[in-house]
Amino acid sequence: MRVLIAPDKFKGSLTAAEVAGWLAQGLAGSGVDSTQLPLADGGDGSVEAAVAAAGYTGRSCTVAGAMGTPWRGRMAVRGDTIIVEVADTCGLATLPGNRLRPLDASSLGLGQAVRQALLRSPRRVVLALGGSASTDGGMGLLAAFGFRFIDGAGRVLPPSGRALLDIASIDAAAAVRLPPVDLVVASDVTNALVGPEGAAAVYGPQKGADAAEIRLLDRGLRHLVEMLSCNGFPDAEVLAATPAAGSAGGLGFAAMLLGARMTSGAEFFLDLLDFDRHCATADLVITGEGRLDAQSAHGKLPVAVARRAALVPVVAVTGCNEIPRNRWGSTGFTEVYALTDYTDRDTARDPALTADLLVRIGRQIVSSSQLGRSAVTSRYPRSRCD
Repeated sequence: MRVLIAPDKFKGSLTAAEVAGWLAQGLAGSGVDSTQLPLADGGDGSVEAAVAAAGYTGRSCTVAGAMGTPWRGRMAVRGDTIIVEVADTCGLATLPGNRLRPLDASSLGLGQAVRQALLRSPRRVVLALGGSASTDGGMGLLAAFGFRFIDGAGRVLPPSGRALLDIASIDAAAAVRLPPVDLVVASDVTNALVGPEGAAAVYGPQKGADAAEIRLLDRGLRHLVEMLSCNGFPDAEVLAATPAAGSAGGLGFAAMLLGARMTSGAEFFLDLLDFDRHCATADLVITGEGRLDAQSAHGKLPVAVARRAALVPVVAVTGCNEIPRNRWGSTGFTEVYALTDYTDRDTARDPALTADLLVRIGRQIVSSSQLGRSAVTSRYPRSRCD
């Protein structure tokens, strides 16, 4: 039996490599060898996945973290392609004391990392937009490229979501022009920048914003678009309404303003990590991520894996599962195992418990699949997320 273990991370608990490793240990305990292919979809862990499985080299870069304090991040370099991720430059992990700061966090660090990447004269720079801490509309990214955001008193505003409503004018006269480079945004978020399905409304709560702060941020993002439209960027309104403009607190919008093109994060990294070649020799694929829900069918990595796998059976392992059994087939999964079916404890913040359960599930997959034939029914039929 040839098993390919190709999961994403379990956010807040284990990296993709750790998830793959613990599942592999469970399979090995039942006498089944496996190949491990840790994946990413453009979120946090994208640089790590490229370095671990795609022949990229990690290069350090010191930038401003989400609150402006120095942060030592990494970019992935291979040939003329460089991958930079939000999460490891100015994302949630860079917040001092892990304290959420939805109004004050900035995307400046990502811009600084991209500027450093461009010094290597790449042909392509990939922006992995996931795990961001800010909702500043990419104000920080643009500031790193020389955009000056000025308030009514003529002072230059430091970038943040809080500062958006204070912008009275925008000076891009000294902005850095990008050299000939293919700037690619890898994201599976399809939200526009503003409105009820925009960056603030949908993703603000994940960054600590309450209802009043969400309204403030959405107004600020609208104001940013208006100011850009009045200061030499007539296509700002169109770009703000483009799918994925709302990714990473509006970084998708700012990146498009700089000339970036959008691509599916899941599909990009499946190609980058040569998933098709690995899958071609597999009898069973095990994939997964921290949560499976209604959004998973809209371009999320595990479903993209199942679609790529075609006739190869695909088992999903997740922290919690909200996809009902009668929809497993439409997502491409022959079986779904959720950690919440094995414990009532919160695994999202307990890496040791998560690891133990993944080993147990690895053994269970072998037992249920009878070395390749996927089980029709599960011993654990419940589907819930606490």
